[in-house]
Amino acid sequence: MKFDAVDRALLRELQDDARQTNRDLAAKAGVSPTTSLERIRHLRERGVITGFHAAVDLDAVGRSVQALISVRVRPPSRPNIEGFREFASSLPETIGLFVISGTHDFLIHLAVPDVDAVYAFVIDQLTARPEVADVQTTLVFEHVRAERVDPS
Repeated sequence: MKFDAVDRALLRELQDDARQTNRDLAAKAGVSPTTSLERIRHLRERGVITGFHAAVDLDAVGRSVQALISVRVRPPSRPNIEGFREFASSLPETIGLFVISGTHDFLIHLAVPDVDAVYAFVIDQLTARPEVADVQTTLVFEHVRAERVDPS
């Protein structure tokens, strides 16, 4: 996909503040409000913009402990991979899920109230599943996330 300077400016501004008015967004991108609206509509139709979300402070919502959990399933069949993916992504503790290559099949990013909840998640949710062959847990001390992703 090709992005011109206007597309890049609109994407940058929306990632900085998706709640700003179209008029403000257009002014910052240096285009008319009509052009801004049309460009954003086109970016959504092309699947570049997939939604608008609120960023939530995990501490403020009582989920201050984060962990990354590597999971290997056996046998590594499509039904096991897809079934586990659906299961793990639906758990309320899961805030991110990656299907990965290497010695493990999944990397689950979870946020919970305390370390006891991490343990309960691993023991009660993961190791109870018959397809789970191995689990490795890593506590997260700090999560730094990119505020913006620019097109290449």
